[in-house]
Amino acid sequence: MEAPPVTMMPVTGGTINMMEYLLQGSVLDQSLESLLHRLRGLCDNMEPETFLDHEMVFLLKGQQASPFVLRARRSMDKTGMPWHLRYLGQPEIGDKNRHALVRNCVDIATSDNLTDFLVEMGFRMDHEFVAKGHVFRKGIMKIMVYKIFRILMPGNTESIEPLSLSYLVELNVVAPAGQDIVSDDMRNFAEQLKPLVHLEKIDPKRLM
Repeated sequence: MEAPPVTMMPVTGGTINMMEYLLQGSVLDQSLESLLHRLRGLCDNMEPETFLDHEMVFLLKGQQASPFVLRARRSMDKTGMPWHLRYLGQPEIGDKNRHALVRNCVDIATSDNLTDFLVEMGFRMDHEFVAKGHVFRKGIMKIMVYKIFRILMPGNTESIEPLSLSYLVELNVVAPAGQDIVSDDMRNFAEQLKPLVHLEKIDPKRLM
């Protein structure tokens, strides 16, 4: 799967602090085709991409209360694609004026020995899953509709089963810090998907 779209800006010193703006929801299996039809009408005039990805979540426990988390993802259906290493920061959920969850985001392409490197660095794999679905685009917004599959035998991505009878729907934008206006565009787009799916600013801590 392609890395999230990145806004290119000149760098005069240091690096650009990229943020992910995110809204999430879900739709039952029987409503999937209706949602895909709506998205084809609302999004850019191109066929949506399909993806089949294997993601592994690694933890590094240290002195801090919560472990450091990195995500390694690879495409299972597109040959020659690099592994992607992703870091997601803690959500900034306190600002009521923001219509989307906001968190730091770093996404880089890596070589094929990524998982071996993480293990050598002291990380341990916490869990893994397979994600299969569709990617739509509307300007800088990316809309992902996908099902998560549980891996029944560790490391064997052929032995999987659906985790639920629904599809996860994510609307996100990756942009430099300070561009909170994009959350307004996301809210307006999400309104057009109702009542098929209700995309919300979800606090991950509520799910733990």
